[in-house]
Amino acid sequence: MPRMGIFDAKPYDREFFESINREFLFDLKFFPGHLNTDTVELAKGCDAVCVFVNDHCTRDVLERLVGLGVKVIALRSAGYNNVDLRAAYKMIHVVRVPAYSPNAVAEHAVALILTLNRKTHRAYYRTRDNNFSIVGLLGFDLKGKVAGVIGTGKIGQALIRILNGFGMRILAYDKAPDPELTKEWNVRFVDLDTIFRESDIISLHCPLTPETQHLINEKTIARMKPGVMLINTGRGRLIDTQALIEGLKSKKVGAAGLDVYEEESEYFFEDFSDSFIPDDVLARLLTFNNVLVTSHQGFFTTEAMTSIARITLENVKEFFDGKPLTNEICYRCDSPVCTKKTEGRCF
Repeated sequence: MPRMGIFDAKPYDREFFESINREFLFDLKFFPGHLNTDTVELAKGCDAVCVFVNDHCTRDVLERLVGLGVKVIALRSAGYNNVDLRAAYKMIHVVRVPAYSPNAVAEHAVALILTLNRKTHRAYYRTRDNNFSIVGLLGFDLKGKVAGVIGTGKIGQALIRILNGFGMRILAYDKAPDPELTKEWNVRFVDLDTIFRESDIISLHCPLTPETQHLINEKTIARMKPGVMLINTGRGRLIDTQALIEGLKSKKVGAAGLDVYEEESEYFFEDFSDSFIPDDVLARLLTFNNVLVTSHQGFFTTEAMTSIARITLENVKEFFDGKPLTNEICYRCDSPVCTKKTEGRCF
């Protein structure tokens, strides 16, 4: 029976993995800490490790995992920018969960939009203090406004369907535009400059790559509409946070909803309520009443957690059963010569 070490394991991870594992019968071992150079030795005796977005799979960690006998790394996330895939190639297999509940993340993005627009977060605290004034809580109708969706994968498409229901005009950008979206949901695919120039709300749903890192920066913010609302439920480093703060201070950015943050690995998913946040940039963000920061919870629904646990365990079972790896990734996966195209494994 293969043993899998699950790092950065919270009580809810244990609950869902143990429930689904009744079908798979893996030997699961849960570690509350992040996987990094200091904790990698905990994987001794494990055949596989399962990691999350704030675990660090550097070359050194990968080499030490292999030395300990670990044969496969299972990401319980769609993103994989925390893994050195070039180092992993031909060293250790890496699998992920490409889609668990696109609706969960898309609906969270909409929750951020509605909260920031109608200022329900501020109204909640007012009424609890017996303050029933609505001064300063003015919002706007979403109907007729322009939403710019950057990235039209499964999450972006789910968001488009929801925003269409509000009667919004939708602009989209993707490296591979889908003509079906144009036909079915009245989406207009445009370049990024048009998104920046015409959108009232911009929502980010693209992967983090060298090309998209700091996609939102001083120059791109300068091209946006005054008072634009920025939503990021993708990856923190899609936004240059210092540039965002300057945009908020100048009121060029009217509101920002962030479920992710550039340096979140030290803070998100942890409790600092009895301490303080030494990150001055994050602390500054939290001072704006038109900024809503949530702790990477967009995925956090019963349906998504069930799907994540099931697909992760299915991925690991495929590996140990010697089957083609449906969800394997490597740094060559976008190349037409990648052996995955014919053999079902990256190497």
